[in-house]
Amino acid sequence: MARQDWIRKWLCYAMALLPVWWLDAYILTRVPVFGVTPLLLPVAVTSVAVLEGVSGGAGFGFGAGLLWATAYAGGDGSRVLILTLVGMFVGALARYALARSLAGCLICSAGALSVLLVLRGATELFFMRATLWQLLRVALPQLLWTLVWTVPVYGVFYRVYARVGGDKLA
Repeated sequence: MARQDWIRKWLCYAMALLPVWWLDAYILTRVPVFGVTPLLLPVAVTSVAVLEGVSGGAGFGFGAGLLWATAYAGGDGSRVLILTLVGMFVGALARYALARSLAGCLICSAGALSVLLVLRGATELFFMRATLWQLLRVALPQLLWTLVWTVPVYGVFYRVYARVGGDKLA
């Protein structure tokens, strides 16, 4: 694939991330369901990783992690590392164990979100800011509400993949 085609492909993915980010940051935060809002950026990373594989998922995870760390309150560098690792592991799992499909994306999203919520919960428990019951009361609805949004987010990135993904521009 030529460099211009590669740049065009990843610019298309970045442009597809903008409405997902806008929905996550500005729309869904105003309408919490069961007191929680979905985490759409990790779902975007898992969607791209399922479609593009290990290196594409890790690179997109790095970019989405930078966005998550800088554009959201309380962001730190760990989000960059976490989303990069999520993209890498999901890309490997999708390439070698699962199909590149919506079902594979749902499975990977559920796993990635569970890991993210467990890490966040472990931090809260370690610093004694919340009890396990309080964390579960928030984490489970957030996981389920985010999985509902996996279908439209995957649809956005699948449309990009169908046009420019993989080696289509080569």
